[in-house]
Amino acid sequence: MDMFALDDALTDWEAALASLRGPARLPMLLPLAWHLRQRDTPRALALAAEGLTLLPAAGLPQPDAQAIAGRFLLVRAEATWLSGKLDAADEQAADAGIRFAALDNPLGRADAHWLRAWIAIDAGDHPRAEAELEKMADAARDAGDTQRSAIADAVNARWSVLHDLPSAQQRWAQRFTRAEQDLPAVASWIYDYYGLAASQASDFGAAAGHYLRCYEAALATGQLRMAITAAINIGLDFTILNDHRTALEWMESALDLARPTGWPRQIGACLMHTADTMRRLGRLDATEELLQEALHILAPMAGARAYATALHYLGDLSLDKTDYTAALDAFRKLQARGEALRHADFQSIARRGQAHALCFLDRPQEAMAMAEQAAQLAQEQANRHNHVAALRVMSLIHQRHRLPPPSGMTEPNATLHFLHQALAVAGHINGYTLPADLYEALAREYAHIGDYQQAYASAQLAAAAREKTHNQDATNRAIAMQVQHQTENARAEGQHHRELAAAEARRVQLLQQTSSTLERLSAIGQEITTHLDADAVFKALDRHVQALLPADSMAVYLCDPGCDTISRAFGMENGQPLASNTIDIDNPRANAARSLREHSEIYVADAGPDDIFLAPGTQLMASALYVPLLVGERTLGVMTVQSRQPNAYGARERLIFRTLCAYGAIALDNAEAYRQLKDAQTQLVSQEKLAALGSLMAGVAHELNTPIGNSLLIASTLMQKTEELEAQMNGAGLKRSALAAYLEDARRAHELVMRGLTSAANLVNSFKQVAVDRTTEQRREFNLSQVSLEVIATMMNRIRASSHRIEVEMPDTIALDSYPGPYGQVIANLINNALLHAFTREGSGSMWLRAQAPVDGRVLVTFRDNGSGIAPEHMSRIFDPFFTTKLGQGGSGLGLSISYNIVTSLMGGLISVHSSREGTTFTLDLPLTAPEHQQAAAAQIYH
Repeated sequence: MDMFALDDALTDWEAALASLRGPARLPMLLPLAWHLRQRDTPRALALAAEGLTLLPAAGLPQPDAQAIAGRFLLVRAEATWLSGKLDAADEQAADAGIRFAALDNPLGRADAHWLRAWIAIDAGDHPRAEAELEKMADAARDAGDTQRSAIADAVNARWSVLHDLPSAQQRWAQRFTRAEQDLPAVASWIYDYYGLAASQASDFGAAAGHYLRCYEAALATGQLRMAITAAINIGLDFTILNDHRTALEWMESALDLARPTGWPRQIGACLMHTADTMRRLGRLDATEELLQEALHILAPMAGARAYATALHYLGDLSLDKTDYTAALDAFRKLQARGEALRHADFQSIARRGQAHALCFLDRPQEAMAMAEQAAQLAQEQANRHNHVAALRVMSLIHQRHRLPPPSGMTEPNATLHFLHQALAVAGHINGYTLPADLYEALAREYAHIGDYQQAYASAQLAAAAREKTHNQDATNRAIAMQVQHQTENARAEGQHHRELAAAEARRVQLLQQTSSTLERLSAIGQEITTHLDADAVFKALDRHVQALLPADSMAVYLCDPGCDTISRAFGMENGQPLASNTIDIDNPRANAARSLREHSEIYVADAGPDDIFLAPGTQLMASALYVPLLVGERTLGVMTVQSRQPNAYGARERLIFRTLCAYGAIALDNAEAYRQLKDAQTQLVSQEKLAALGSLMAGVAHELNTPIGNSLLIASTLMQKTEELEAQMNGAGLKRSALAAYLEDARRAHELVMRGLTSAANLVNSFKQVAVDRTTEQRREFNLSQVSLEVIATMMNRIRASSHRIEVEMPDTIALDSYPGPYGQVIANLINNALLHAFTREGSGSMWLRAQAPVDGRVLVTFRDNGSGIAPEHMSRIFDPFFTTKLGQGGSGLGLSISYNIVTSLMGGLISVHSSREGTTFTLDLPLTAPEHQQAAAAQIYH
């Protein structure tokens, strides 16, 4: 039996179990109980109990019966472990292992050793855990099971990373094959090892990617505990990368998975990691509340790594609250736990925290010794994040206390020496946003020693770092990630729904329906579930109900917000539509409400006057069938079919209606998910337009700085000259030569001021026109060259800052009757696209914007860059909405999609692209007179 299974297999076992009775259920009960042990632990225990009850009557050979009983006992042991009762779980797992050893069952022995290893890990006994994992691998190899062997090795590799990263990488880096990584059950553990190794090496971006693959594989194979841990680790990596919003989203996802299980270790871990993210956001009261709850939950597992992590977070919180005595106590406890666990990261963190606390308790020599040990441990393990933290504490100690300078110091003082070392180490952390407070510490120290030039430069870097963390690009990136997440969820849910539909069809087959009915139901299901509009789903359901069943009345009731009432969203009786009506969920006479409350099918075979609640405007029917519309555990509403004939619905008819309700629920849920997705996409597009206008304003502001700044400088100089002239007049006397020199200076100043202010005025006028065009989408006649130059002028700040250049070759004679604002946005999108994708950070690139009128009535506008070109496999998708190769790096995937819609839908033109290694060329073929549009249609070009 496999350790873990995909959802498809469970669907098949569930379908087969439904028709079985007595001991015949055992072959399905065994795999279901085993593979539901983390997906649905209470049900797994119930199935195991049923299996043990049925086992004596099954008549199986004694070895087979003992092996099945041992597997059911392992299910119980794992449930006990997950509930936090470690001693009882270990006894149960040991008992099961003894049974399997007596039967010479190596797979059973391997799984018993696996469970005992994790019990030992939660108890903090890692040497015993490593021994159990080695025994598991040996048993798996005896059974010829390569998957179990790979899983055991991956977990051993994971823990060895925490002991000694370089040694672990040397031993395990080449252990796992591509074929093993492609197996979902094994992949979750391999990518967990890869993620932890990357985190310990301070490559947090790569770590998040590995943990995401671990998370997906764990969910697909029912490893809920691993999925929760992976979600927490993803949140931790984003926290360290200073993306606290995304971190909290992942922590919330982990907590949403953990709370329904009641597993203390997972819930405690979620709470303490969420608390640390809250601390980093400055919410100390919320942090303390969450940490205390986590410590209370984790108290029975005080030897586990999770409890040590909670001590780490408690120490950091105490430092933030300036309770240095409490901080010292927490970090000393952490040091003891780190040494017991032999985890190098905790040993470094504990010493760094003690050094910080001792510094403020005026024990500088002890503090410095501890900080040096912390830095050395972090450096030995190549843990750059912990190394940076230790160096910053060392700088703090020297700032507060007079100590001998370190050897090899090259900076003016020891504080600056260690701060610069921290910057150098942090610069090697992939994807890490250098925190503003590190630069601010440098600025303060430089100001303290009187080096104001360096202080100003450091303050500028601090402002840039803070802007990088909180600017509009970060907001856009978060929204884009959210929409992509919603899109992926919608796709995944649609796939799951299709699998449910297939399972329903297989269940129909197991209940011995005719092949023609099966084929028809399958075709009906495909038709219904393809609709993404609720009205179309209702009409399809009504058509097929009328064709397959005796149906004088048919209605669909959907839950209202709050689920206190249900309302008839669709109804037909005797060929006529029924008006909407609302029923209270608590109505004792309404069968529709009762079906919803009980999540069960209700059949009234021969109704009397009191058996059916008569809704206004409907006739009394003799028989009625009510089925809840369910998607997983969620209830959408109820569907009913009724007939004037008594006993109208036998087993076959009820099965058909039940199947149609399953298809209908899936289709209605898909329609609602599609509506929400469209709303989210609309929100993102609006955000993209606002961001473009904000970028335009920032560019113009930068361009205005030069002429206005020059004019201000000249005016202040002229004022100084005037004061000098006045002093000469009031003093010894004014010479003719001095007056002539003053007049010459005034004339030159006048020319320069007029030139600068004229340039600023022209730029403001251009900006006003571009801004009006961009925000109103107004149609007007405009000069193509003038509008193009105005748009480029607003973007020169970004182009120059990137060390690139742009050339414009356009005749002054080309005029269009079209939409200058959307045209300007197309040009801006093409420039932005080139800046983001075409050029590498090293060197400078060139762009060219040209126009010509080859035939009457049309103009060709070409935009070319000499960048790296577009990959051939991406050429067919560049105009697709939300397609980008720079997600999370400034790309939203909307720029070229919007440009395509503007050119083809609004301006009535064509857009094409040619790309090679020498660069990319976009060609716009536009009519000089745009086609006429209705105002509403023009407003929809972005959607």
